[in-house]
Amino acid sequence: MLPAKKLTLAILINTALVMSAHASEQSEAKGFLEDANGSVLFRTGYINRDYKDVAPGTDRSSFAQTAMLKLDSGFTQGIVGFGVGIIGDTSFKIGENDHAGNNMIPTHNDGARDANGHVDAYDYWTRGGGYVKARISNTTAVYGTQVLDIPVLASNTARLVPEYFEGTLITSHEIKNLELIAGKFTKNQYSDQINTDGRRLDSAIVWGGKYKFDDQLNASYYGLDSKDKLERHYINANYKLPLADKSSLTFDFSGYHTEFDKDASTYSTSPNVAADDRSNNIWALSGTYNQGPHSVMLAYQQNTGNTGYDYGENADGGQSIYLPNSYLSDFIGNHEKSTQIQYNLDLAAFGVPGLNWTTAYVYGWDIKTPTDNKAKESEFFNQVKYTVQSGFAKDASLRLRNSYYRADDAYNAVYMPDTNEWRVFLDIPVKFF
Repeated sequence: MLPAKKLTLAILINTALVMSAHASEQSEAKGFLEDANGSVLFRTGYINRDYKDVAPGTDRSSFAQTAMLKLDSGFTQGIVGFGVGIIGDTSFKIGENDHAGNNMIPTHNDGARDANGHVDAYDYWTRGGGYVKARISNTTAVYGTQVLDIPVLASNTARLVPEYFEGTLITSHEIKNLELIAGKFTKNQYSDQINTDGRRLDSAIVWGGKYKFDDQLNASYYGLDSKDKLERHYINANYKLPLADKSSLTFDFSGYHTEFDKDASTYSTSPNVAADDRSNNIWALSGTYNQGPHSVMLAYQQNTGNTGYDYGENADGGQSIYLPNSYLSDFIGNHEKSTQIQYNLDLAAFGVPGLNWTTAYVYGWDIKTPTDNKAKESEFFNQVKYTVQSGFAKDASLRLRNSYYRADDAYNAVYMPDTNEWRVFLDIPVKFF
């Protein structure tokens, strides 16, 4: 991180520390055991990707079961509170999984395949780690294994088990409605990896914050410096306009600027671009109209620069894509423009509480590839999710998701083949205390 960034961050955090405008979280601590929480999430996960018009043996399917454990103590009482925690998962595959893939199941020999396209997948595996934490006033520091939810460094949680980072994260709420964060991480373990630093992260420094102006408007900024890989910045603004008859109109703007270092990995760089001269800007604007159980979203997304918005390949988080046009494809090709229409229906209004349906169509065009400057892609997406509302199985959920993806041959060659994908996830949470 550049000295100017360090100075700016230090000023922000110190300003927050000396301008507390609301009650202290630490003063309300009940104790190490009294505030403790323990839970396990049992998940059965299945993903199938049927690659169309590709040689046999290249399809991917994974079927497995996991139990994700989290034990989190409360904070000790006093001016400074201390606590500890454990997060982890233990899993086993269901069936042979000869065509395992999709970042679901670890494979031996780094995923190497035999002449028939089969892989040697793990039968069972366990991952995870611990963390320690401290809190003073409304500022908390956590060191250890963590699942991150930061727009520039977000753990992939869309597989069987989450992506883990190891490092330090400081979160401050000293000023009402303002959250500031700063952190440094030195290990990154993807969802299908046994090695705790399988992504070979050197160091990733993050900073930023979000502010809620009122019930209608909020904004945020975050930055990331991943050593020898990339520097990334993210901004977002969200405004919700209440309308008559309990309806509303929500506008959202988000965007990233990325400068890639010469050692960074990218998969959609234009030809004849120097390795140390790769950069891009990608932004999106969406509007969502909500009326009771119905909501309709229109979105436009555009990428400029000399490379695609490549993420996840540089230990920068497999879910660091806080943009609307992101399903199976993220519509992030070099110079790509894309538009989306999405419809969401909450069937509680029709007598089935907990049942939700989302359908969307995204179309992308003007993608630059080594062989075509006008390549196109499209995706038709559907998801149905049911969450149990009461009884012994309360909060258990079943999610079925389907994507129908098609692209020009030129983009298939540098991104992914035409694909029909199914995902099925059954989640059963159990709370211990």
